[in-house]
Amino acid sequence: MSQVLHTPPPTAAEPAETPAQLAARYGLAVSGARPSVPEYVRQLWARRHFITAFATAKLTAQYSEAKLGQIWQVANPLLNAAVYYFIFGILLGTSKGVPDYIPFLVTGVFVWTFTQSSIMAGTRAICGNLGLVRALHFPRAALPISFALQQLQQLLFSMAALVVILLCFGVPVAASWVLAVPVLLLQFVFNAGVSMIVARMGAKTPDIAQLMPFILRTWMYVSGVMWSIGKTLKHSGMPHWAKLLLESNPAAVYIDLMRFALIDSFKAHQLPPHVWAYATGWALLAGVGGFIYFWKAEETYGRG
Repeated sequence: MSQVLHTPPPTAAEPAETPAQLAARYGLAVSGARPSVPEYVRQLWARRHFITAFATAKLTAQYSEAKLGQIWQVANPLLNAAVYYFIFGILLGTSKGVPDYIPFLVTGVFVWTFTQSSIMAGTRAICGNLGLVRALHFPRAALPISFALQQLQQLLFSMAALVVILLCFGVPVAASWVLAVPVLLLQFVFNAGVSMIVARMGAKTPDIAQLMPFILRTWMYVSGVMWSIGKTLKHSGMPHWAKLLLESNPAAVYIDLMRFALIDSFKAHQLPPHVWAYATGWALLAGVGGFIYFWKAEETYGRG
């Protein structure tokens, strides 16, 4: 017989205990309750090997059925860059006045693809993996983070092709190339944070995955992927606040920093003021804010 059966019935002078009081008396806890932020971070760190293994497995399986296999990791952004070069560089003439336009363009496409793919994967991180979410107990933030890590791994493959393109077009190896490492780290934190935001939104409203390509395409066109923001805005007559908004756009900030790190002809005066502060601020805002936003709905994922 359980201990509950030996509990005397409540009298008129002794009101019945609430469910919360009974749970506290018998040491019961809510199943699937959201842990505190420090505990949630500890759980994520304890599963760091799962996060990296899951990201690597997803990357390996991504093109497993294609005859060219992992070559598509490099071929896809290169084909996009070729299309953008034909449309924007040749037909629209955005290459005029931009030194090393092809390295300029390819760098922008590769860096933008990292952000775009991380966010697109994040929108379906929960709703596309409901079987895993419902079958296993683990911090759900591991999924959007692993998808962002997958895209970082893919970008690192693409960077090898980018280096070859830079050398073929006469861009010399320079000490500034080391700056690509902190740029990628800051961009990864930003991408992971935004991925967690859209993962929570996508878990509640899966239709957001259909809307996201239009949002990302618009974002790409205002981020200077195919054109120079500084050169175009110099004599545009655009209001100062609009120029500031375009220059502080996080995608444009990370693209410009990567161009500054890798392309010798892209000088410091072409960067917006306080660009490193922008890059760090966006990473902290998206990373910390996205993590807290995702954590607040932890107990709701996979239910309903």
